[in-house]
Formats: sequence, C-alpha cells, structure tokens
Amino acid sequence: MEYTHRYCAHPNNEVAVELRRHIDIHRQAYNYTRYEYETLPSDTDTIGSAYRHHKRLTDWKSEFPVFGEVHSKALQRTVARFYDNLSNLKDKKDAGYNVGRLKWKSPRDFQSMTYSQSGFELKNTSGQTATLWLSKIGDIPIRYHRDIPDEAVIKEVTVKHESTGDWFVSFALEIDDDHLPEKPAIDELEADDCVGVDLGILNYIHTSDGLSVRKLDVEAEYEHLRKAQRILSRRVHGSENWEKQRRHVASIKRRIRRKVLDFQHKLTTWLIIEYDAVFVENLDVKPMLEGSQNARNKQDAAWRQFITLLEYKADLHGCHVRQVEPANTTKQCHECGVKTKKPLWVREHSCPSCGFELDRDWNAALNVVERGLRKLGLGQSEVQRLLETGAAVGDDHSRSVSARTVVESGSPPERNGSPGLNEAAVAAE
Repeated sequence: MEYTHRYCAHPNNEVAVELRRHIDIHRQAYNYTRYEYETLPSDTDTIGSAYRHHKRLTDWKSEFPVFGEVHSKALQRTVARFYDNLSNLKDKKDAGYNVGRLKWKSPRDFQSMTYSQSGFELKNTSGQTATLWLSKIGDIPIRYHRDIPDEAVIKEVTVKHESTGDWFVSFALEIDDDHLPEKPAIDELEADDCVGVDLGILNYIHTSDGLSVRKLDVEAEYEHLRKAQRILSRRVHGSENWEKQRRHVASIKRRIRRKVLDFQHKLTTWLIIEYDAVFVENLDVKPMLEGSQNARNKQDAAWRQFITLLEYKADLHGCHVRQVEPANTTKQCHECGVKTKKPLWVREHSCPSCGFELDRDWNAALNVVERGLRKLGLGQSEVQRLLETGAAVGDDHSRSVSARTVVESGSPPERNGSPGLNEAAVAAE
C-alpha cells in the first residue's frame, strides 16, 4: 500500500535560495523534455517513454552543464513527470473530455521537485523536529508532527514551495500488506459494526444508526477572503504591495482548505475505527457542480475527497469500505421500497404506501447500508438478518452534533451516548 505524509519545512535563507534554484532547473528540464518530445522524430529510440528519454540526460549535461547541478535521480523523476502528465491527458481524452496539449511551464506553474529512490535522508527524528538531507542542497529542518512507521519505506520525497511562500515536504511511503491489519471476515460482521453514510449539505453526514453531523461553517473565512480579494484588485499588478496582498489571499484560501480537510480527517478516522464496514454513496460530483443550485455549498462539502480519505484509511485500519449506487437512496422507502419524489426543502420521509416516517437523510442512510451489505457479497437472508438486528429506528435514538464538536474533540460522541474524545467540547454543545 502507498500513501503520503506531509510536513512543514523551515529552510534557512541560504538553503531556500538553493531550493528555488534547483526547482527552476527542474522546470527547464521539464520544458526541454516537452520540446524534444514535440520536435524530435517519433521513431527516435530515445523518445516516447520516460525510460527511453532518460538516455538523453547524458547528452543534456554535456550540452547544458546546468542540468548536472541537480541530483540525477531527481532529474529522471522530472522527465517522468512530463510523461505522467501526458498519460493523464490521454486518459481524459479517451474518457471523452476535450483536451489540448501540455503547455510550457512558467516559474509560477512549476513549484516542486521530487527525489526518487536516492539522494535524500531523514535524520534526527526523536523529537518534534527532524532534518531532511537532500543531495546537492543540504539540511532542511521539518516539523515532525507525526512519526513515519518503522515498517514503511520512503520511496520518494517531494519539496514544494507554496503560493503563500511556505515550504512543505511530502514523503511517499510504501508499506507491505503483511504489516497491515486484517479486515474482519465478511460472514462474521455484526449489525452494530456496519454503517451506511448519507452525504449532504445541511447535515454533512447522516449515518444509518441515527447520528447526524452538521456542516462545517466556513462563512466567516469566506467573508474574510472576499474582503482580501477586493483589496488585491485595487493593487497595481506585480508591485510589492500586490505581491504581499496576493500571499495574504493565498493564506486565507489555504486556511479554508485546511479547515475542511482537518474536519474530514477526524470524521473519516472516527468512522473507520468505530465500524468494521462503512458504506457510502458513489457520488458523481462533477455534474452536480455544473448545476445552478448550491454549487458552492457542494464544492465546499468536498464529498469526493471525503470518500477518498475513507478508502485509503480502510486499508490502514482494517475496515471494509464500499461505494454503492446513489440513485434513489433518498426517494426510496427503506421499509417497502416505494419511490416518492421529495423537493430539497422536504426534510422528512413519509411513505404514502406503508406510512413509514423518518428523517429523509436517515432513510437514505438505511438504503445505503442495505445496498452496501449486498455489495459485500452477502445473500438476501443475511442482509435481512443484519438489518433486523441493527439499531432501532426512532426519534429517541437519533443524535445530532455540530461540526465544531468533531473538530474540537476529534470525533462525535460515542455510539452508546457517552462523551467522545473530549468531554469539554461535547459539553459545550
């Protein structure tokens, strides 16, 4: 399994200047790769793949000595970066998207470099700070806020200069499957250890056992952003004051992204640890954002990012995660299966056929867990048994918490009604 750890870096002025110089050399190498790919004959045995193009690096260093000033493996990774982008472009074209061609990278468009396999070393990891050594650059202090597991192997190191002016280091880690926890056997799952999750806007999630977590409020940050952007528009483009305000705008945007990501990390970690099987709708977000209603709220919800976090954490913690067909989960009655149209403002499900009444999001979550159990491969009789032995449905079993509770405590209250990870945060509600 592969995943990434990201850390804030604090290079001194001398090292920061050298980092920027190396990144610019890699930018030139990327652009030169693009130039050769487009101008050299297609039948040349050194064009067409990253592996073949690597053979040209010796000639590059002879013709342009500046390419010899960066680490060889990092230079190879930059060439591979071009072909990775080319492959992604081809995949989008095959999927029906109208795509152009890869563009020349300006200094603003190219702000990172990657060391692959060698040329780096992580040292002094015993405290809250550590040191990353990069070949031909030197030592870079990083804020080592979480340990890299002993069983994980560092495959790549990426150094990035953010638009805010800050530096970050990302470690691409690989961990052998033998070191990962085993997932529970499917035929041994219990009803209380399976949950369906309905994703929404007013309630960010509503689970099949009655827990709803309200959406994260970032309106104050957006108001701050709008004010900063108005000030930026009055600055002379390219001036020192414009650059200072541009970084301020970038820092506000980053704070919004971090706030949303922190909320999602805490919520997904709690779901994965609390349950043995988590089921969620396989939402196609792109057409939803193209609609005229609630586009910004849907974008802020970042549902696809939430699902991605669930899936990669499932392997780390030994949990089953399945995406199910989202069509009609809200319209379909969980009790009898009859579909009823519901405008967005109708928040209660009331079945005209069987009379079953429930919160619309809770009803959708129950449909999600039923579809998820089937997708795990369980037979209809086993699915019905798990649903019948699950948590009872009723107003006295529903619980609603704010996003602030999750952010402050690290999780919602426990399922048995006891406080979560931080009693004070829950009590404040």
